This record gives sequence, structure tokens and C-alpha cells, in this order.
Amino acid sequence: MLDRPPNPYRVFADRDVVDHLADLPEVSEILGGAKRDWRVRDVADGNLNAVFLVDGPRGGVCLKQALPYVRVAGESWPLDVKRANYEAAYLARLAPHVGGLAPKLYAYDPEQFVIVMEKLDPHIILRRGLIAGQRFPKAPEHVAEFVAQAAFHTSDLAVPFERKAADVALFAQNLALQRITVDLVFTVPYIEVWRNQVTAPLAAWAAALRADIGLKSAVAHFRLRYLTTQQSLLHGDLHSGSVMATRDDTRVIDGEFALVGPTGFDVGNFLAHYAIAWYAKPFHAGAPEAIAAYRDAIADDIARFWLTFRRRFLEIWRDEDASGDALPQGHFADAAGQARLETFRQSYVEAIFRDAVGYLAIKTIRRIIGYAQIADFLAIEDEERRAEAQAGALALARALLKRPESFPDIAAIVDALPLYEGAGLDPKRAPA
Repeated sequence: MLDRPPNPYRVFADRDVVDHLADLPEVSEILGGAKRDWRVRDVADGNLNAVFLVDGPRGGVCLKQALPYVRVAGESWPLDVKRANYEAAYLARLAPHVGGLAPKLYAYDPEQFVIVMEKLDPHIILRRGLIAGQRFPKAPEHVAEFVAQAAFHTSDLAVPFERKAADVALFAQNLALQRITVDLVFTVPYIEVWRNQVTAPLAAWAAALRADIGLKSAVAHFRLRYLTTQQSLLHGDLHSGSVMATRDDTRVIDGEFALVGPTGFDVGNFLAHYAIAWYAKPFHAGAPEAIAAYRDAIADDIARFWLTFRRRFLEIWRDEDASGDALPQGHFADAAGQARLETFRQSYVEAIFRDAVGYLAIKTIRRIIGYAQIADFLAIEDEERRAEAQAGALALARALLKRPESFPDIAAIVDALPLYEGAGLDPKRAPA
């Protein structure tokens, strides 16, 4: 918090950014020189916030300000600026556990709702790299490590219920962004509203999904779990646009949707966006052989992400102090108890997978027949071809929701990717 009189909130321009950073000695030291030497660039490309990169003679920082509206919609869609409180709290809460897998938080101003954090360079947004056909071989395992650490250390397995209750109490106040999730992810894709952005040739698919009571019942199950399951602290919007990466380094960013909820929500969201990349890739530019090889790599990334999460979550649970109130260690001290505890661990992780399968499907559907279409598909200019790519992803999502028993493990999901490719624009003829 800054040591100065209260200052009314204002939307920052470049000069405000420089003046704000000049009041922060630690940040001024990082930048070096005088503030007249600092260069400011507006680099916002997300949906919600203003983002500036600031470079000085010695180094750089990133400044992010919550705007009082959805940036891509303008003032016609107001949004609570207090969402920045939760992003800053999320970064601080996880810093002891995720280390260099998130940007370092330098300062937070709760009056201007400004976060100053580490500038990531030469990192790029993971989604952009996937569309461009770049490889980030360590990203799936790094993100899996991030999620595993967060999921264990903020759960009742690791912390006393009083600490968990404090997390719940804080992040339950993040109502504006949780409302966005409840509406845009779980509700409005399944009704006809003006914000939905369906590719015209995909109208039959949108109508079929909205009329499918079995599918909507499955969605209702996962909506209820999102609303009622307080398992661990979630990022809440963990997709390929919320990760910055190089070939060797990966950082999870944009934790403003943070909440305490079902762990599988983050897991499934990340998986969904790799599956989307797999279906979109043949419609991007490139030689057929190169595209086929790249899709094989994406399929491998999907499997490695889940398998790494599963392995690391279990390792952390076995190796670190599980001092939470969920499973008192004294109850499982002898050999029989340890065997039973291991059975419980396996069951716990399997339940996360079952949730992840559902959220993978729901997040995929949301990105195709709801609001905030995704660049992987929007990069396909021809609407017919874009709809062909999207139809395969929708067919997979429908199967995951309606026949989850057919997908008992991550290998089954990876194997299913090509089965739904070419599903076509008529949902009645697509594989069920």
C-alpha cells in the first residue's frame, strides 16, 4: 500500500503510469534512471483491463489497472474495479508455493486498483504461440505444477479449516467476475441472447445443444459443483491466454477470477484450450506434414498436463506436511491406515479428473456458441471452414458430457480427438 493521502480513482494514461511508479522506490530501482527516461507501452489485448509495459535504463515492469468496465465492450458494460483486489491477493497467497511459475508482485494500490508486477520478457502469450505453430514443450508440465501446488496447499488437506475459511471469506467477495463465469460459461451459451456470437454455418449445432436436455442436465451438475464445492483456491480463468511462456519458462498470469471452488475447474479449462488448438490447427497456414506433427505434439501436451498434475499432486500430498483437518494423520499412522490413505488419495485425484472432463467440455462449448470467441478459431477467416473446425470440438464436448463413462482416463480423451474431427455441420450426423 502506498504512503500518501487518499487519491480518487482515475483511469491511467501514460503520464499517470510514470508518476505512479516514481512513488515506488523498489520499482524505481528496478527501472533505473529518472522517470523522464522511462518508456511506456499500452499492450492490453485481453477483455477486461488496461496493461502497460514500462522500460527504464536498468529494467522493466508491468502495470495492470482494473477498468470500471469491460475493456472490449466499453462503458456500456460496467464492471467492478475491486476485482484487482482479488488478483493481488491471489498472487500473494500462492507465491510461497508456486515460486517462479507466476510473475513477482512488486506493489498493489487499492485506491487506483493497480498491480505492479514483474515484466515477462521474452515471454509471449501461449495462445499466440500455439496459433503461430511455436512449441512450448515445458508449458504443460509447468502449468500442471502450478495447479498441483495451488490445489494442495489451499485445500483442507494442507491447511487448518480456519485458514481455508479465510480464503473462502475473501475470495467469495469476488462476485462480479464469478457472475461473469456463471453467466457466460454455464448459462447463456444454452439460450439465445444477443451476446452470443455463433458462426452462421454453426447455427444447427447451437440449436441442437440448446435443445438437448440430457446435455443441459450434465451442465447443470457441473454448474452446481462450481457454485457449491469449496475444494481449493482456483485461478478461475486458466486458459492459453492466461499463460506466458518461452521454450523453457512458463508463468501463469491474470488471476482476477480467483475463487475457492472445484479443482477440476482449472484443470478442465486448461485442457479445453489445448483441445481447441488441436481442432483449429489444420485450418491455419502451414504444410500438411508440419501441421500433422504439431497436432501430435499438442495431443502429447494434453496427456502430459494431466499426468504431470496427477503425479505431482500425489507426490506433494505424500511428501509434504498434510496438516489440514480433512485427514488427521494420527488416524492413518499404522500400515493398514497408510494403505487406506493411499486408496483415498487415488480416489480424490480421480474425482478431480471426472470434474475436469466436464469442465473441459463446458469451456469448449462456451468458446464456440457463447460470448468471447477464441482467437484459435477466429484466425480462420472463412466462416465455413471455421465452422468445420468448431464442429469437431463441439462433437467431442457433447460426447464428454453425455457419455463420460467412455472417457475413463486422459488417454481415452486424446484417442477421441480424431474420432470427432470432420463431424460436419449437421449435429444429427455427427458421432454421438
